[in-house]
Amino acid sequence: QVQLVESGGGLVQAGGSLRLSCSVSGRADSANTVGWFRQAPGKEREFVAAVRRSNGWTQYTDAVKGRVRVSTDIAKTTVYLQMNSLKPEDTAVYYCASARRFTTLTRDYDYWGQGTQLTVSS
Repeated sequence: QVQLVESGGGLVQAGGSLRLSCSVSGRADSANTVGWFRQAPGKEREFVAAVRRSNGWTQYTDAVKGRVRVSTDIAKTTVYLQMNSLKPEDTAVYYCASARRFTTLTRDYDYWGQGTQLTVSS
């Protein structure tokens, strides 16, 4: 079992910054990779970023490259999504999820958090 809890969402003006957090607990071998996804109303869930906790590998979707950084704390039990230069199109519910392997595929992620809302106003 893996438990993930997101926090840090809120209302942000376009151009602003926000850091989302994901607290991870449970079986480490089932959560080597932690990914961030987002879903806006009426749209499919979209991969945003991922980090492989064992070696620090990261991956980003083109939509956020240069504006977003995924990282962990020293204990690797908290995963952050630092978002800068936010745009209205970043508005979505953001989820963190865990996977055994380093992947961007939604179906490879076994455990999911409840999500946290990010709204970017223009």
